Amino acid sequence: MFDMFEQQKFLIEIELIWNQILSEVQTLIHQEPVLIGLYYSCILNQKDFSSALSYILSTKLGNEIVSTISIRDIIDKIYSSNNLVILSAIKDIQAIYRRDPVIKCYSIPLLYLKEFHALQSYRISHYLWNTGRRELAIYFQNRISVVFSVDIHPASVVGNGIILDHATGIVIGGITTIKNDTSSLSTLDDTGYVKKVNYPIINEEVIIGAGAKILGNIEVGSNVKINAGSIVLASVPPNSIVSGIFVK
Repeated sequence: MFDMFEQQKFLIEIELIWNQILSEVQTLIHQEPVLIGLYYSCILNQKDFSSALSYILSTKLGNEIVSTISIRDIIDKIYSSNNLVILSAIKDIQAIYRRDPVIKCYSIPLLYLKEFHALQSYRISHYLWNTGRRELAIYFQNRISVVFSVDIHPASVVGNGIILDHATGIVIGGITTIKNDTSSLSTLDDTGYVKKVNYPIINEEVIIGAGAKILGNIEVGSNVKINAGSIVLASVPPNSIVSGIFVK
């Protein structure tokens, strides 16, 4: 996923982004002092980006069954044992900052955007799935669905630099592959058949409009735009625009 050079680069970028977030929050405190408790608990009282993210996710995913403290302990251990998970989070927050014209600072996705929170929670469940803790991974999947209205199977493979724009109602099936730098507002699903390879593969720099559905053993090429409400039932060549029902 990341070579050693990329890892070193993003470790530096984590520090730069974290320092930028700290600076943004200091300004925000003066603009909206009623939120000072939020800014301190989520950002200023945390030691670094991964600590802030684990705090925010755990406060959303914890409940009376599995406490916030227990959820945070799980997330912290994953972040400390595998920095690729937090590096993916950095790629995702950079994607939102760079590609969403409404977002003017890094602190907004970290504090408020449920699409970012849902995706980072999925990355925890995916790690748990791949390390043999599948019951816990499925529990996380359920909490993500309940809290964020996003259903991402922990076995699915989601690349980096991903935007789940608005997020509500997005479904990503268990044998779906989404490659890097994709923006999605819709459903990416397997069709329920498990005896053969039958899943969509989404390549780099794809934009998927709201309400679109991509179903079956098909591949969407790089730099494709799938317009809102489209139904894609066949492979799409690179550099294409899809509208309506796409079949071959």
